[in-house]
Amino acid sequence: MARITYIEHNGTRHEVDVKPGMTVMEGARDNGIPGIDADCGGACACSTCHVYVDPAWVDQIPPKDPMEEDMLDFAYQPDPERSRLTCQIKVTDALDGLVVQLPERQI
Repeated sequence: MARITYIEHNGTRHEVDVKPGMTVMEGARDNGIPGIDADCGGACACSTCHVYVDPAWVDQIPPKDPMEEDMLDFAYQPDPERSRLTCQIKVTDALDGLVVQLPERQI
């Protein structure tokens, strides 16, 4: 299991254990984390699972593919360096300790 910390826009922290092989989005959804809407169910067809990856982790997760880059254009206040769609981040043991911050809202 990888412990992932989801930080709501208001500062509320949620630390949950997520099974390797799942996505960061599935970990949020399955643990009732507010602020991750995941309207498309993880198909990378919306931007409602957008987060800001903690700066210490940006270089430790796989890079964005072109489809994710395109969908992030629709996210609320995307950050070119830190914004990611959580449906596109597969959990591995190496992500134990990952911290993501949720935007003020999802669009």
